[in-house]
Amino acid sequence: MAAAALRLTFTSSPIPNSLQTPAKIPSFDFFKTRHLPPPPPLSLSSQNSVSQSQSLPAEEDDLDLDPTAELSYLDPQTDPDAITSWEVDFCSRPILDARGKKIWELVVCDQSLSLQYTKYFPNNVINSVTLKDAIVAICDELGLPLPEKIRFFRSQMQTIITRACGELGIKPIPSKRCLSLVLWLEERYETVYTRHPGFQEGSKPLLALDNAFPMELPENLYGEKWAFVQLPFSDLDLLGIEVDEKTLIPGIAVSSSRATPLAGWMNGLEVSSIEADTNRACLILSVGISSRYIYATYKKTAVSTSEAEAWEAAKKECGGLHFLAIQNDLDSDECIGFWLLLDLPPPPV
Repeated sequence: MAAAALRLTFTSSPIPNSLQTPAKIPSFDFFKTRHLPPPPPLSLSSQNSVSQSQSLPAEEDDLDLDPTAELSYLDPQTDPDAITSWEVDFCSRPILDARGKKIWELVVCDQSLSLQYTKYFPNNVINSVTLKDAIVAICDELGLPLPEKIRFFRSQMQTIITRACGELGIKPIPSKRCLSLVLWLEERYETVYTRHPGFQEGSKPLLALDNAFPMELPENLYGEKWAFVQLPFSDLDLLGIEVDEKTLIPGIAVSSSRATPLAGWMNGLEVSSIEADTNRACLILSVGISSRYIYATYKKTAVSTSEAEAWEAAKKECGGLHFLAIQNDLDSDECIGFWLLLDLPPPPV
């Protein structure tokens, strides 16, 4: 049986109420005020980034699931042609086969979990040909067109996935914004893998996720001012997230005299999260699979450290939910670009 999915959406722009800036630290210089280079030609369908994510609650009949079974599901109410982007994981699991070797598994879904597919593989057939053939088989079995894009979050599988996608004319996108996939893997760990007869307790993931040292931010991504801000949960029009409507969602607002090209450049990145690093007195921007940038700095004082710690604590209270807003001016009610972000721990597999 397919896992139930709750859809999460949010308004793209403008935000109806003004961004609420904490009084203690209204704004910071973005390193130093810097002039941005002329922007490249933009071909954005929208000036705002809109995304969806889901929370995946366990179903009441999870105990009836066969942990050795494979899943092939397409929501009958979904137009197959509308599923143009997949999220894919192809990795070993903490499960041993009859030979005492780790089983590998292909897990495929889309953002809304209208598509759900899993298949186990022995470890001696893991290559791009196996993956390419599996992608074609999924489409044939479920009556789907080949996807236009495939997102994946493990850098160690980049060569295999990129090669398989290239042979099929699919765009591979290394990205930690595989939110539906990561949440589903967390659920499968509890409801499937740990109940499999070959499960090996204490087994660590074979392909660990990277956490690279933060680099200097490319010049075209600099803003001019930034601030810790917050928005009422209700203003984001979110569904499917268990947060009280009065909860204030933390975020970072960035202002720039060239907000539109800045939003365009940011829209070309797979932005996944922002972290307030109190040791370095800076914000760290995570994009793609493992790229991390020092997004902005601030003068380290007792007050600024307290504000950064409070912002991180608020993010934790919201289950990692936070946002990035790009504006012409920090006092404006409108956003040129808006990204809803979710800082999730790596999956247990």
